[in-house]
Amino acid sequence: MWLFARDPVRDFPFELSPEPPEGSPPGPWALHRGRKKATGSPVSIFVYDVKPGAEELTQVAKAAFKRLKTLRHPNILAYIDGLETDKCLHIVTEAVTPLGVYLKARAEAGGLKELELSWGLHQIVKALSFLVNDCSLIHNNVCMAAVFVDRAGEWKLGGLDYMYSAQGNGGGPPSKGIPELEQYDPPELADSSGRAVREKWSADMWRLGCLIWEVFNGPLPRAAALRNPGKIPKSLVPHYCELVGANPKVRPNPARFLQNCRAPGGFMNNRFVETNLFLEEIQIKEPAEKQKFFQELSKSLDSFPEDFCRHKVLPQLLTAFEFGNAGAVVLTPLFKVGKFLSAEEYQQKIIPVVVKMFSSTDRAMRIRLLQQMEQFIQYLDEPTVNTQIFPHVVHGFLDTNPAIREQTVKSMLLLAPKLNEANLNVELMKHFARLQAKDDQGPIRCNTTVCLGKIGSYLSASTRHRVLTSAFSRATKDPFAPSRVAGVLGFAATHNLYSMNDCAHKILPVLCGLTVDPEKSVRDQAFKAIRSFLSKLESVSEDPTQLAEVEKDVHAASSPGVGGAAASWAGWAVTGVSSLTSKLIRAHPTAAPAEASVPQRPTPEGLPAPAPTPVPATPTSSAHWETQEEDKDTAEDSSAADRWDDEDWGSLEEAESVLAQQDDWSSGGQTSRAGQTSNSDHKSSELDWSSWEAEGSWEQGWQESSSPEPPPEGTRLASEYNWGGPEPSDKGDPFAALSARRDANTQPRPDSWGDDNWEGLEMESRQAKAELARKKREERRREMEAKRAEKKAAKGPMKLGTRKLD
Repeated sequence: MWLFARDPVRDFPFELSPEPPEGSPPGPWALHRGRKKATGSPVSIFVYDVKPGAEELTQVAKAAFKRLKTLRHPNILAYIDGLETDKCLHIVTEAVTPLGVYLKARAEAGGLKELELSWGLHQIVKALSFLVNDCSLIHNNVCMAAVFVDRAGEWKLGGLDYMYSAQGNGGGPPSKGIPELEQYDPPELADSSGRAVREKWSADMWRLGCLIWEVFNGPLPRAAALRNPGKIPKSLVPHYCELVGANPKVRPNPARFLQNCRAPGGFMNNRFVETNLFLEEIQIKEPAEKQKFFQELSKSLDSFPEDFCRHKVLPQLLTAFEFGNAGAVVLTPLFKVGKFLSAEEYQQKIIPVVVKMFSSTDRAMRIRLLQQMEQFIQYLDEPTVNTQIFPHVVHGFLDTNPAIREQTVKSMLLLAPKLNEANLNVELMKHFARLQAKDDQGPIRCNTTVCLGKIGSYLSASTRHRVLTSAFSRATKDPFAPSRVAGVLGFAATHNLYSMNDCAHKILPVLCGLTVDPEKSVRDQAFKAIRSFLSKLESVSEDPTQLAEVEKDVHAASSPGVGGAAASWAGWAVTGVSSLTSKLIRAHPTAAPAEASVPQRPTPEGLPAPAPTPVPATPTSSAHWETQEEDKDTAEDSSAADRWDDEDWGSLEEAESVLAQQDDWSSGGQTSRAGQTSNSDHKSSELDWSSWEAEGSWEQGWQESSSPEPPPEGTRLASEYNWGGPEPSDKGDPFAALSARRDANTQPRPDSWGDDNWEGLEMESRQAKAELARKKREERRREMEAKRAEKKAAKGPMKLGTRKLD
């Protein structure tokens, strides 16, 4: 049997890259890129090949191997593994780049900022302080070639080949024999008399001065060049001059040098260094300190290096959330850093944390996730959304906090394209129906209608047929004026999803009823929508062959040409309604829908419709919708008229120019019925359509009740508000007058907006039916009592104990 000797290099768990050595420093070692065989993770490998007749150099390499293996410090090159044979030495460290190569590459890309240089030098000085003060070791080789930079931009001190003990153990400093390294030796070493009085750190601090000069001015040509600071920053020059002074006795200790540079106005006294120092000690900081740090971190990230954010800040943010209970405060900086990641890195590092955050019961975290969903939605795949995110998000529809309900509704614009059939066509529609019918916040009812109009093209054909017409019809009966506008605009935005029969028999009758609405903005939008639908009907009447083309989207799984619009819709949904809605909700959290009046403003041009994912039709609980065929249509601000999509709405395109001439909502609105006064200092650009949408969201769902809910006592008519327009003229508004007519001796009925009760006949009919039902119940009760009395009398007297008494 033959026994073969194993090759230790071949069995080594790391392998060298085929690329040539990168920027190998002067000395015995050659620096190679490498990787770990098992995981493929990158490393750096320092290789020394043993040569005959170079015993002294071999001893230097072996000493460096031993020193690096035993020294552990965050600012010293990190040893991972090593290999020592008769032919070679291998030292495996973290993946690094020589400082000279790094500075040259960054100079070609625009150069390093002073912030980065200040922190890099801080790290090298801190490593020297550790060696001199804690280990009593003299590095004896501080120069550009002995400094390396990792992937986070952290500077590491290496080059331990010529290190020796400051206590004299093991002899004096080893001989270098390399001119490139000896030029950094201080002048006192040339004094053979040994009379120069110096501290143990004096030589290394001189070499530190040489390093600082080279970092700012390039390679050091000769020692005399140190007299000219060159490009060294003014705040660092005084401390630099101390390092390169001729008297070694006055050169400061590394710890003292750091203290001087960290003084107010010093070179190392800046936000970047402070952030790094806090991150190094974050594990021992108090929770309150961490909260404050993360709150302020987001403002500073824009000025920090990208590599630092990715490789140092991000791991700390993830750790703080995972183990430090940092909560919602880490979200803003986390998503800010996430912009620097590739799609693959985002999936690996950010998405698992986001998914876990959605299961949190912390309201602050939930609402921040919903507000910032636009930043990470593109990285979420459909299975993750449907199984791990949507089940948690829907709890927001039932939350008692109106702000969370509102943000949950708006987030559906982003989630809808990724929802499966059951979640989109059944679960989501059920929640929307409840919100539009029963939510007590007018803004949320309004936003629900708007959202439905925007995601309508994602719904299956059968769901659209059952839901859209009845939902928008219901919105037109909402006492909150913007909700009625939103209902009209909902019909207009989804005009291509209705058959001609539906347009004629279901939609136009509803829109015609709005032509006598107390609010002029509602009437204007109703007339525009009527003209648009009539033009479609007329064109088909003139040329019946156009019917197939006009109705091509009615039975389609999704509307064509809306695929690229999701992003813009999403942007509106997440950022459009925040400040005004929040103010309204905080001021009057229980205000009735009829009590909130919202200023309306012209808006930018229309938003495109979202791109649908084809989904098979699934029946939904149509009771929420079909019983309200004549009750739905949400009104949004006059400005909202043009913000639905970019599709051709026919005559509705004129809405923006016409609305701009109507009531000036930006002139400062009257107090709302709930007593909320709109801030007249808000500029017009702030109070756009999306802003009133926040105040007048979608909170009145598609009701099942046969009669509308009565408004609270003291509710004023929408026509009685001063909406910020011109003062009423003597002529007055004839339609507003209709609402104002009222019998002085009678109270207004709870289901009417004015004396001219447009639903009077329906109400009288319902009241008559209720009275008839009451009479029938009374007659039935009397009949039952008579039968029981007759039965009891027929039985006659009974023996005691033979029958239980009634």
